[in-house]
Amino acid sequence: MAEPRWLSAEEERTWRSYLTATRMLAAQLDRELQRDSGMPHAYYEILVRLSAAPDRSLRMSELAHAAESSRSRLSHAVARLEEAGWVRRESCPTDRRGAFAVLTDTGFARLEAAAPGHVEGVRRHLFDRLTSDQVAQLGTICDTLAEGLRQEGDGEEVCPEAG
Repeated sequence: MAEPRWLSAEEERTWRSYLTATRMLAAQLDRELQRDSGMPHAYYEILVRLSAAPDRSLRMSELAHAAESSRSRLSHAVARLEEAGWVRRESCPTDRRGAFAVLTDTGFARLEAAAPGHVEGVRRHLFDRLTSDQVAQLGTICDTLAEGLRQEGDGEEVCPEAG
């Protein structure tokens, strides 16, 4: 067996810094969405994906893929969103096993109400702290990482291009 390719001191520092920053940013944005809009970031992401889809509707399998979620986890989240009246499920007319998640008008209104505060949080906690060159570098780095991970998917569902 080959010797592991250990991280250099600089790579280790960068890795730890990356983990800390991404976890702290995600937790902060989630706390703010919970406090201000009464929803976790995972639910916000589902509403965003549905709002951008034609007729505000996606097959559950497509939504799970887009939201980078397992089908079972997504199904549970959609059930909670249905209880709130923000999403409804519709049967697929061409596939009895398939179902669509559809964003309701109430759900769209909740998303519209949550979006300004969430976008301000993203701006304040991420983009306002970076120069325009750093924003461009971050975008390039994230695109490179995401593309490499998509290619290494090992047959698993991987998320499509974010749009």
